[in-house]
Amino acid sequence: MTLRTASLDDVDLALADRLIANGWGLFNHKESELQPTLLFRRRRWYDDHHMRVASKKRNSSRRKDVTHDRIVEAAARAIRRSGYGGTGVADIMKEAGLTHGGFYAHFASREAMLAEAADRAGADGIAAVARIAAAAPPKQALHALGSAYLSTAHLEGVETGCAVAALGSEMPRQAPEVRHAATRRIKEMIDLVARQSPDWGQPGAHEHALVNVATMVGALVLARAVDDRRLSDALREAALKQLSHTGD
Repeated sequence: MTLRTASLDDVDLALADRLIANGWGLFNHKESELQPTLLFRRRRWYDDHHMRVASKKRNSSRRKDVTHDRIVEAAARAIRRSGYGGTGVADIMKEAGLTHGGFYAHFASREAMLAEAADRAGADGIAAVARIAAAAPPKQALHALGSAYLSTAHLEGVETGCAVAALGSEMPRQAPEVRHAATRRIKEMIDLVARQSPDWGQPGAHEHALVNVATMVGALVLARAVDDRRLSDALREAALKQLSHTGD
């Protein structure tokens, strides 16, 4: 068989296998010397190509994750500000700086978005409580938590505050996945408060934590509900006094 010849620059690396099969060779090279050279170049091209493709996929995935997180963050603020019923997909996407049409690339349904938003809002609250407890002097964590939770700043900071106080009354009417996400975070809050109690580890400590959390959340809900500032202040002060007695 007579070998046809081609220069190295003429060889399309993506077609190396077909060139070998068709008898193409490199100028002044025998066929037996050609095949390893082409195979090496074909494999190098293949590896480089797929590394570029994998890199593009990773970058695309990272961008999608960042966008997804931005939507969830916007939704977590919106549900605390406007409630579940007042939170629409179009408004959330607009707040996140995105078009409405991109929503279903991230969520299967509005309820799926609300579930993630409830989880994020609850996680924000738990993180805030944990930071306050960690910074408090020994045996003063429960009082510090109550003071921060019932503060004027938290009273007015609905959008970034406790999701339980902002959304608790709406929970019975939400989809199961939304309620499940919120319930998980409420349990975490109760456990965190329990661990700040002087009787942590003793019988009844969990029950005391239930009372403390119910006292804080209930007082904040009522303090936000009334249009009488003196009554609002009195509700919070009475609840804080009760928490102080519990922590003694």
